Amino acid sequence: MSIQDTLQQIRTQWMERISRELARGEGVRLGFLEQLERFYNLVEQTVMTGDTAWLDPILYDWGHSPTETNLEEGEYYVSFVLNRMTTLTIEIAREILNEKDALELLAAVIPIFTHSLTVVVRYEMETRVAHISNELHKTQEKLQELDHNKSNFISVAAHELKTPLTLIEGYTTMMVDMADETGELPISGLLKGVNTGILRLRQIIDDMIDVSLIDNNLLTLNFQPVWISHLLNLLNNELKKAIASRKQTLVVHQFDGSDLMIYGDSERLYQALNNVATNAIKYTPDGGTITINGRILPGFIEITVSDTGIGISAEHQAIIFEKFGQLGRTNLHSSGKTKFKGGGPGLGLPITRGIIEAHGGAIWVESEGYDEVKLKGSTFHILFPTRTEATDPLITKFFGHFKETPQKIETDPRDKKESPTNHSAA
Repeated sequence: MSIQDTLQQIRTQWMERISRELARGEGVRLGFLEQLERFYNLVEQTVMTGDTAWLDPILYDWGHSPTETNLEEGEYYVSFVLNRMTTLTIEIAREILNEKDALELLAAVIPIFTHSLTVVVRYEMETRVAHISNELHKTQEKLQELDHNKSNFISVAAHELKTPLTLIEGYTTMMVDMADETGELPISGLLKGVNTGILRLRQIIDDMIDVSLIDNNLLTLNFQPVWISHLLNLLNNELKKAIASRKQTLVVHQFDGSDLMIYGDSERLYQALNNVATNAIKYTPDGGTITINGRILPGFIEITVSDTGIGISAEHQAIIFEKFGQLGRTNLHSSGKTKFKGGGPGLGLPITRGIIEAHGGAIWVESEGYDEVKLKGSTFHILFPTRTEATDPLITKFFGHFKETPQKIETDPRDKKESPTNHSAA
């Protein structure tokens, strides 16, 4: 008996058996039978011609037919159908045909089923990859929209808070002056406490505005001549009170390149350095040491801020540079900008990163891990280019004489008696 005759002999039982097992429900079974008829006819055509290309249209349709539910649940339904179809064909051939006809039939159709399964698996995989890519794209769009809305909220909230805060600050200052004139010292002290809170709130609002500017690529830099040693001297003087209150030691080293004149936004660079140094003070226990050092690299200056603090675990070393990225439980944070593990909105380091990157530099942190007993500490690396010309030619022309006669940075007379390394301790 020829293979074509054998296929016709088992056709009816093959259709009934497979549709009964793989299709549930009359409506589903009717549509399924139509597809089986189509597939069986193409299998016969393939056996006659030896060309599997006859199957390509139906395999393409099947491979791209998974429902949304199949895709979301990770089911490969068509692959399962073809696998089961192969098994049932073997069973039917054994039941109906003699051994010789069964072997000849299976030798002819099994390679066709195997080819069909390979093609369908590839199509199903392509469909699934396309589905996952589409879902990822949707998720990314939602995250971008959420981040955009968050940035808008920060911007609006900061600007809306600034106006009433200015009014409160103005009236509080007037009340302090009136209390001083009338000699009401207790009231004056209370009002000064209110002023301190207003100042802290203003700093937070300013940080929110800075984050909004960075997120929306609106941060503008005022490039002028900058000497790193000047910024470090200002930072040293600014942090003396906080260092003394925490009984810590601040060590500021002089290094090659610190006296080099570069162009940058001195106010923003100082803000960035202050944020990193303040962060080091905050996460270093009383009596610890903060060390500021640096070096000159080809085209760059690197400044390092090291501490003997509690350190940062590897999984958190990227989080701290994200907006509102805070470590530990916020309800256990102490209040105050430089108190040990003091709380805050988590904007200082993101702003610092935005400022440094706007200058064309980079910032990262190194730490052996978090440990409040061994105090492994952290080292922040700040890298920014040694830009010798401003972006505006007029600025370069105006400040051109600085290249010929570099300014000598005046230091505190008390510092002149010390060694080249400047120490500030409690």
